[in-house]
Amino acid sequence: MTQLNSIYISLGSNQGDRLKHLQDAVNAIYKRIGKIQMIAKVYNTPALGFDGGDFLNTCIIVNTDYPAETVLEYLQRIEIEMGRVRSQKTEYESRIIDLDILLYNEAVINTESLTIPHPEMENRLFVLKPLSEIALKVKHPVLGKTVSELLTICNDVSEVEPINIWLKNPSKQYNLSNYSYIAIEGNIGAGKTSLATMISSDFNAKLILERFADNAFLPKFYEDAKRYAFTLEMSFLADRYQQISDDLSQLDLFKDFIVSDYDIYKSLIFSKITLPEDEFSLYRRLFYMMYKDIAKPELYVYLYQNTKRLQENIKLRGREYEQNIDDDYLEKINAGYLNFLKNQDELKVKIIDISNRDFVNSREDYLWVLNEISN
Repeated sequence: MTQLNSIYISLGSNQGDRLKHLQDAVNAIYKRIGKIQMIAKVYNTPALGFDGGDFLNTCIIVNTDYPAETVLEYLQRIEIEMGRVRSQKTEYESRIIDLDILLYNEAVINTESLTIPHPEMENRLFVLKPLSEIALKVKHPVLGKTVSELLTICNDVSEVEPINIWLKNPSKQYNLSNYSYIAIEGNIGAGKTSLATMISSDFNAKLILERFADNAFLPKFYEDAKRYAFTLEMSFLADRYQQISDDLSQLDLFKDFIVSDYDIYKSLIFSKITLPEDEFSLYRRLFYMMYKDIAKPELYVYLYQNTKRLQENIKLRGREYEQNIDDDYLEKINAGYLNFLKNQDELKVKIIDISNRDFVNSREDYLWVLNEISN
């Protein structure tokens, strides 16, 4: 996963239903650009530099993996879709919505279309007031002063008054934190690790990732399945049991819930495919001895993806030992999962078909998956 960027955006409106315009803009930014990390209070401020109605202004912090230029394009598109018409006048004028990038990490950008930090932010009280609520100690990368210091020395004497109404954070519509433990499961290449990682980042969850990369028997298994199948499955079972037992027993007061990219029952699903009957019978007895003591996820999410897409994803991620996996093997794994889920009455299960979705590269698809999980 790429490192997320912190971007600080100023929002303002002085036409029509100003509060609704701000909320609509926040919702659109969440949908197009990234998670809304924080939202400041809304302030009523007089028009600055021209005769016009009072503005409602606020600032937000957004986490995004987009570069600054892409964020600017999205913001301008949102303004147009909300009805803003840019005139050829050089002076300030009333507007339905105004969206400005103030800061982007600690970057200094000067291009024909974009200047960061915003060249007027230190001179505008209607920017610094709300910004100080969510970024008090953040430094201006050119002036070297914190937002708190800029607020203290700002010469703007405009009346900037907070209103007693808060904007809603769109991420709150997803009630994932209602669960204490969510397991994301799926076939090889379904994207379970990517989704679990994205959820942990966006929803302050403790992340448990399967330690398959540390298993020395995995490459050997793909070279000689018959010889190494039992050894591989036993090593996976022992490691999964230990990892889940340890991680679930360690309370993290700073996280809202736990999300993992596997459930230990996958051990039985895979072993039934890879082991001969006599070895599987022994393995199953050992598995259930451990399984009864393991905490079960409150929500089990299965990501279904067709075999063609699975193979494309496997090729794309480029693990050498996976490149010769047969379609038949993937289809047997999928059948094993679906058979388990069909007969499952202990867990709350969500089966989500993502065959036509790309939640890693499409934020719209990612939000669609979140909605499927939440509903």
